[in-house]
Amino acid sequence: MNSKLKIIPLGGLGEVGKNMMAYEFDNQILVVDAGLMFPENDMIGVDYIIPDFEYLYDKSHQVAGIIITHGHEDHIGAIHHVVPRVPAPIFGTQLTLGLVEVKLARNGLASKADLRRVSAGETMQIGPFQVEFFHVCHSIPDAVGLAITTPAGLVVHTGDYKFDHTPVDNWPTDYAKLAELSRRGVDLLLSDSTNAERPGWTPSERVIGPALDEVIENAPGRVIIATFASLISRMQQVADAAVRHRRKLAFVGMSMVDNAKMARKLGYLIVPDETLVTVDAALKLPPSQVVLMCTGSQGEPSSIIGRLSAGTNRQFDLLPSDTVILSSHPIPGNEESISKTINRMLRLGANVIYDNLAPVHVSGHASQEEQKLMLNLVRPKYFMPIHGELRQLKRHAWLAEQMGIPRENIIVVENGQVVELEDGKLSLGERIPGGYVVVEGGSIGDADPDVMREREQLARSGIVIVNLSIDKYSNRLLENPEIITRGFVSNEDAEDILPLVRKRVVEVIHNGGLDMQKDIVDVVKTFIYNETRRKPMVFVTLTKV
Repeated sequence: MNSKLKIIPLGGLGEVGKNMMAYEFDNQILVVDAGLMFPENDMIGVDYIIPDFEYLYDKSHQVAGIIITHGHEDHIGAIHHVVPRVPAPIFGTQLTLGLVEVKLARNGLASKADLRRVSAGETMQIGPFQVEFFHVCHSIPDAVGLAITTPAGLVVHTGDYKFDHTPVDNWPTDYAKLAELSRRGVDLLLSDSTNAERPGWTPSERVIGPALDEVIENAPGRVIIATFASLISRMQQVADAAVRHRRKLAFVGMSMVDNAKMARKLGYLIVPDETLVTVDAALKLPPSQVVLMCTGSQGEPSSIIGRLSAGTNRQFDLLPSDTVILSSHPIPGNEESISKTINRMLRLGANVIYDNLAPVHVSGHASQEEQKLMLNLVRPKYFMPIHGELRQLKRHAWLAEQMGIPRENIIVVENGQVVELEDGKLSLGERIPGGYVVVEGGSIGDADPDVMREREQLARSGIVIVNLSIDKYSNRLLENPEIITRGFVSNEDAEDILPLVRKRVVEVIHNGGLDMQKDIVDVVKTFIYNETRRKPMVFVTLTKV
């Protein structure tokens, strides 16, 4: 038997999102999580990004199981892409599998997945991997960390966690289990690095309740609360506040409605029947009696909040008396879109509350003191930070060194860099693909840098199209060149510059040349830049008659 354990980061290292880790031992593979990531600002037209899991394609028959640690999108968002290519059983807790099932059903895959429920405190043999599931406190119920045992050693994978002593579900992280694992001897700890730059402790989820109470109590009209559709704990806090202030609650948007329905069915969301109403019913009530909960806390243009801020929402508009609560932290890269969304809503007269103004959101991730506590509880021989950008991974590594782990026993890697545990020693292995796979509508593929650059250029400087009709025998113009612009200059400025562009095009044609189209493009680009200091994309269409 091969005694080497390969730790294969397919996503989530060097970035925030699209978390996916694979463990390979004795020619069998255990996959942990399958998440998505929001596109970066320069990825125009991209809906979301998923891990590059090509490594698993030819080895799909070797995948013994897929474990989902919890139900957030950065951990389950790619599962409907994975299931058709990697038909392995999927393990998760009750709520996690409920959220997975909703996502699979929405993509017509519910009947094709083998979902197997597990519980915190349970131990399960999955191929050669003995997996112990232990509860961790996060911003969603039913989150777990993993203790994975093979002949190569004991590995602890924390998942997303924090040490909240007063969680809203009264179920704190399992300190005793972490201490027990430490006594057995942990060879490698892989731990959440999201807040590695944030000193102190992450506040308890309970601080949100009083903040929501105050905002809802003082709101003159409707309260519209935006958060992630998978944030079931936040749904419960909003529902509790609605009950206390005798307001009706309506969930808005397909994902929010589906997840709330599932969570109520499984008992993770308790909302009295008399409190919960449909959107249509809520809109008929006096505004002061209504709470609407929807998506869009990241400023996504297609979300409810995004459409409300732009005045394009179909069901209802934003009113000057509305109070909007954005109950989330900005995901890195989304700060600009969130700021623009807030400003648009303020211009419409709404009162907008976000975490800089009131504690309407707290992180679900451990800050530095909690990360130190995790290191002290587990006391691993080796340490590998996961779940974060490179700067966060590096900071977490520094914290581990401060806690007494030797520098040579700390390893920082990004996606695609395989790490190997063998005979009690950790080392770097091979490199595999670990890049982006973009999803645009029904299209799935690698992010072509040239395409992304072209989209960015089009968005920044616009386009100029020169349409030519030429005699095929004499190469003479049959009519004046037609010049069309989009996103380049205003109509008024076009009246000044386009006749000059047309003149240069005619001169090129009269002068002739071996490659007329290329010559026209070069001349037009040079002229436009000299006149405007802008670089639109220039295309020439030539019809010979």
